[in-house]
Amino acid sequence: MNETTTAEDDQERNRPPGVKAAKGHDKKKMAERKALSEFQDMWSIKKEDMAMKERLSKMKPLDSLLAKQVPLAEYEEALKKKLINELLLN
Repeated sequence: MNETTTAEDDQERNRPPGVKAAKGHDKKKMAERKALSEFQDMWSIKKEDMAMKERLSKMKPLDSLLAKQVPLAEYEEALKKKLINELLLN
C-alpha cells in the first residue's frame, strides 16, 4: 500500500502545469525581461553620464591652466600635458 501512495504522490508532483499557470508563468518571465531591459538602459545612460562628468571635471583645471598669462611652473606644465593627453585619448 505504501508503494501505491508514493507512486500517486510522484505523479501529482510531476504533473505539467495547467493552461492558466503556464500563461501566468510566461507573463512573469516577460515582465522580468522588461524590467531587466529597462535597468540595462538606465545603467548605460548612467555610465555615459558618469563619463561625461569625469571629462568635465578634468577640463576645469585644464581651462584654468590654459588661461594663465604668466609662464607655468614645472608641475603645472606637467599637469597640463597629462590632462591634455587624457582628454585626447578618451
